[in-house]
Amino acid sequence: MVRKILVVDDAKFMRIRCARILNEQGFVVIEAANGREAVEKYRTERPDAVLLDISMPEMDGLNALRAIRELDPSARVAMLTAMGQQNIVIEAIKSGAKDFIVKPFEPERVLKSVHKLLM
Repeated sequence: MVRKILVVDDAKFMRIRCARILNEQGFVVIEAANGREAVEKYRTERPDAVLLDISMPEMDGLNALRAIRELDPSARVAMLTAMGQQNIVIEAIKSGAKDFIVKPFEPERVLKSVHKLLM
C-alpha cells in the first residue's frame, strides 16, 4: 500500500529535501507552502501523515495543526521546528502533534518520524 505524506513548509528547498527523502522510500508526497494550504490539502487528499513546519506565513503550524485535528482527530502530525522553539513544541504536542523534527535534520530522522507516525 502506498502511503501519502503531506509536507508543509514555506521554504521550497525544505519541501524538496523532505520530498526527495520520502520519495526514495516509496512514499507519495503532497506539498503545501503554508498552513492554510495544508488544511485544504489535508481535506482533499487525506494523507496518512503530515510533516508540518511551525513558522509560516498566512497560517502558522500550530493553527494548521489545530485545524487539521478538527477535520480529523486521528490525524498523524509531526512538527518541523527550528532550534529554540521548545515552548512551541510543547504547545504543539498538547494540541495533538505526535513527534517533532529539529531543523536542520538528517534523512534518517525524517524517516524515523514518519515510521513512528504510521505505526
